[in-house]
Amino acid sequence: MLRVKVKICGFTNYEDAAAAMEMGADLLGFNFYPKSPRHILPEKAAQIIGKLPAFVDIVGVFVNSSLEEIRDTIDLCRLSWVQLHGDESPQFCRGLLSHNVRTIKAIRVKEQSDIDRAESYFTDAVLLDAFDPQKYGGTGLTFDWNIIGHIAKRVFLAGGINPDNVAQALKLGMYGIDVCSGIETQPGKKDHQKMRKLFDNIRHIRG
Repeated sequence: MLRVKVKICGFTNYEDAAAAMEMGADLLGFNFYPKSPRHILPEKAAQIIGKLPAFVDIVGVFVNSSLEEIRDTIDLCRLSWVQLHGDESPQFCRGLLSHNVRTIKAIRVKEQSDIDRAESYFTDAVLLDAFDPQKYGGTGLTFDWNIIGHIAKRVFLAGGINPDNVAQALKLGMYGIDVCSGIETQPGKKDHQKMRKLFDNIRHIRG
């Protein structure tokens, strides 16, 4: 089995971010969407990120932000990845090509046609999340993983992944998995016991 990357998202404090990194997270996500219960100001995120080792990939999550806002946050927080989790068009995503950052386009999946749209985005990866008409991610909902099929690019799988179903998620062979609400005590606060169980189960699958 290929080594699937593990992205833990929704950090609001250093203690949780450091613990996730020490347990084995490959990517740490910070949510800059003001309406998210996991929202963090770029200035605060930059303080946390500045204390973390440089080898950890940092992901900034944005929802319908302007290119200027995204670029300013990339520079302030030294982002490795930008995750566009709103209604951004393929043309908008191309606007970040000139910046030294990798890009992820999140697609909220309700049916097969949503997954088919993944091919239209010229990004470094796509992230498949469960559809919710009221929220942009972090809902804890899952979608039918059986409809994913083949996508000719890196794919992160998100939506309701937790310690109990992470083995099933890993066996799908995606580029990465994205975990958020499944290891929280409340939005923005990680449950370290659940997070440890998640990584224990991941190590068991990896052998």
